[in-house]
Amino acid sequence: MIANQNTLHKFHIPVMGLGYTVDSPIKIARYGISSAVSIMDDHLLEDMRRIYCRKLNIPYIYIDEKEEDYRAKRVGAYLNLLHHAVENQTQELRQQDFDSDTEINQYFELLPEEHPLFQLYKKMSHASATEKKEIEVKLKDAIHPGSIDVNIMTKVDKINFDRNGDELPREYSDALSALRGFAQSELNSAVVFSAGLNPALYSYIEQFPDFFPDANGKIKKRIILKVSDYRSALIQGRFLAKKGIWISEFRIESGLNCGGHAFATDGFLVGPILEEFKTNRESLRETLLNGCQAALQEKGLPLLPENIKPKVTYQGGIGNAEENSFLMEYYQLDGTGWGSPFLLVPEATSVDEDTLDRLIRSKKSDYYLSHASPLGVPFNNLRISSGEEQRIARIEKNRPGSPCYKKFLTFSKEFSDKAICTASREYQNLKTKQHKAGETTDSALNEVLEKDCLCEGLSAPAILNAGETPRRNLSAVTICPGPNLAYFKGVFSLKEMVGHVYGKLQINLDPERPHVFIKELQLYMQYLKSEMEKALPESNQKFETYIEKFKRNLESGIQYYQELTNAVAVGKEEVIKKMKEQLDEILLEIRGTVPIV
Repeated sequence: MIANQNTLHKFHIPVMGLGYTVDSPIKIARYGISSAVSIMDDHLLEDMRRIYCRKLNIPYIYIDEKEEDYRAKRVGAYLNLLHHAVENQTQELRQQDFDSDTEINQYFELLPEEHPLFQLYKKMSHASATEKKEIEVKLKDAIHPGSIDVNIMTKVDKINFDRNGDELPREYSDALSALRGFAQSELNSAVVFSAGLNPALYSYIEQFPDFFPDANGKIKKRIILKVSDYRSALIQGRFLAKKGIWISEFRIESGLNCGGHAFATDGFLVGPILEEFKTNRESLRETLLNGCQAALQEKGLPLLPENIKPKVTYQGGIGNAEENSFLMEYYQLDGTGWGSPFLLVPEATSVDEDTLDRLIRSKKSDYYLSHASPLGVPFNNLRISSGEEQRIARIEKNRPGSPCYKKFLTFSKEFSDKAICTASREYQNLKTKQHKAGETTDSALNEVLEKDCLCEGLSAPAILNAGETPRRNLSAVTICPGPNLAYFKGVFSLKEMVGHVYGKLQINLDPERPHVFIKELQLYMQYLKSEMEKALPESNQKFETYIEKFKRNLESGIQYYQELTNAVAVGKEEVIKKMKEQLDEILLEIRGTVPIV
């Protein structure tokens, strides 16, 4: 066999919101493209299963909330539907003839030009009849779907209660239930853990044999860690290795130049972070492998192959094939993630028509880092989304906040022992009363009023895109694109966007778009300024130490980029020249802010 699902494409589509990639596997997995599905909202998964059962003419039996372990059952049922749908699509693809209008051609035409399968596919057009048949057999044998990966945001792990109000055992929490649904599904794929280490969740992995190697050293259910730096990768990797759990991939994501929640570092930039992974990759592999092998041996389980290696990939703000190729080659990556640009590709993601139109007419100033998330983590937002319009309209009607039905983000116990969501109408009403009594500041209240219901807003687009109305008619959409999307305009076909990733064609981008490294640096400068403004005039020694550390890290990162652009061709000559000018300007700006002692 020439290729398999692990080597066909060198890019993946990361999870986006709750709904934007919830059915992406049905859209693009048959072409060998991997994507990630959020499995945090079981209500959405159940709605999507109902919708697709009808579309695919499959019997549908509702999984009621009264059923024991309904959340895990819903997750598993939806994932199994995706699995069987993609398997059937792939089988149909293999049975097609290579006529000009068949999908099987698209499978190979999406590949990069240097891929052996693409070259073999092109060779078929001028081959003899006998050779053509041989090539067709090889090509069809090489067809494999992309991976149907799932995403669990580790911080979204609310403890749940039964119908009598009694607390359920720990394994029935949101994140653990989602993991159980994935673990018990038929998928042969990976779970992506994002947002950091959750000891209870990571320990729970041990309950499921599919996460351990079989007699042949193969792992059916794999672990991908989304990390922002090397230290995080090492800490989380060691924690899991002691349990015999292998990390199949470290998915490095920019702290700020990404979509969704933004987990900013203390000024550590992606270039130096990738360099650290490149330098320490073998050391990381050996450390984790030794830990895993010892734990597996102690458990009496099969060992991992000695030559096994974790993949290292990067995602966040990549805008063209030139940047993609440089990152892949210079940092020796196994792949890259392209998220937000695929929001403009209806063939790949689920974006309702209204939201798609808003994205197309948005300006760069419409993309901003907000306080919208009830998790208290900075959240990339779009000022002109229907979700933002609804939030503002509610405030103007003196009815701030949202009705709270799904309760995934109910973490605040500020006003009672019962946790509630800071985006809820209940919490915001209490906070408003507190403000009227003079017990909180204007800025503190405004930050609370900025909270939005992500549970409904991030799931609505998938239902709307399927031509249906979300439950309780909560159809306002929240969208969380990365800042990079501001430079893309228009609606694109799958072939156009994938061609852009590989450099087979070039989508016209805003000419003012900075290099991926510079854009992240600019975002960190904006973040630093906002942090400084937020603390003034009450800054203390601890805050000043934090600012100094942040600035030192930025300066160190700029020095790294200056040395890199002098030593390596990170892009075309005009790109490098512009980068050098921007690095000098930003360095002067840093040195002109709060003095570094």
